[in-house]
Amino acid sequence: MVEGPLSLAARIHALDSEDMFGHVSRFVDDLEAAFVAINDRTCPWLVDLRTRTWAGVLCLGMGGSAAGGSFLSSLADRDGTIPVLSHADAALPSWVTADWLILATSYSGNTAETLSATRTAIEHGLTVVVVATGGELAGLAETHEHVHLVGAPGGQPPRSAFGHIFGRQVALMRSLELLSSAQDDAGMFQRLRAASLLHDPRDGAQGGVEALAEALLDRSVALLGPTELGPVLTRFKNQLNENSGRFARIGVVPEMNHNEVVAWGGTGDPADPTVADQAVLLLTWRGVQPEVRSRIAWMVQHLETEAAWQLVGEGESLLEVMLYHSIVMDWISVTLAVHAGKDPTSIGPISSLKAHLAEHS
Repeated sequence: MVEGPLSLAARIHALDSEDMFGHVSRFVDDLEAAFVAINDRTCPWLVDLRTRTWAGVLCLGMGGSAAGGSFLSSLADRDGTIPVLSHADAALPSWVTADWLILATSYSGNTAETLSATRTAIEHGLTVVVVATGGELAGLAETHEHVHLVGAPGGQPPRSAFGHIFGRQVALMRSLELLSSAQDDAGMFQRLRAASLLHDPRDGAQGGVEALAEALLDRSVALLGPTELGPVLTRFKNQLNENSGRFARIGVVPEMNHNEVVAWGGTGDPADPTVADQAVLLLTWRGVQPEVRSRIAWMVQHLETEAAWQLVGEGESLLEVMLYHSIVMDWISVTLAVHAGKDPTSIGPISSLKAHLAEHS
């Protein structure tokens, strides 16, 4: 028998204990189902909320459940009608008033920090919409008049349920007329499905995901991109942290051009000694502001690393581009995981930390 490197299929079979690759492949299906799950029939309380004048929306959540709030914030900055802020903490900000809508998201419904902040909001008489599969958070909707539940399908790791979660958050914001819905969703889902198939590394796809994952194996990862894609960079980092067990750093342009860019070198000044070992993934899209585009072009020319890739998000809106990047990042993170010998579902340190906290609470 001739022995050689394990194929990707063999690695997935040996390591992917909870079908994370399958969850990634079903992302667009989850998203599409979620977009139509929120309406006046399934959520009759929407009628009342729509009559209210909101000063803003505060999104509570941690980890994978916080990502949607950050995405909403970026979308609202671009074409929303009120501010949307993401808040990942156990304490409720002191400035929140009764005219702020609270969107509390926890896939399990038992995230300690989200529960704490939500309970404080309820004590202050605020209106809360909960997105959860069950748990204590969902139970609050049964016992409090101003807490409303948006249920979601359960049974998978929270970070793989982004389609279920974010799709419902977008649908909620649209139903309340707080986020624009002036786009062709059917066309968007069709293009996103094609993108997922293109980048699915299991079928010999031409998207280059497996080659990129192999190139990242022995390098630290730096994720760079424009401000509006900042939440995408954060989710990418989190997916690499959890799925792949890898560190990743984030640099948002133009802010990082006023500080971090010096450490990258490229103009004769000495660079940080770790630059040569860094892999740079630069996320962009066609809607990047011209001035920021110029900054990115300069960086591509001057960053002192030979391992750099520019990932251009495709789509006809910022929403579609963010979802496109989410698909690519998920394929990269799970593929990198199995090439590094890691089960993409395993999160041993998080489980150990939760057990420690439960023991000492």
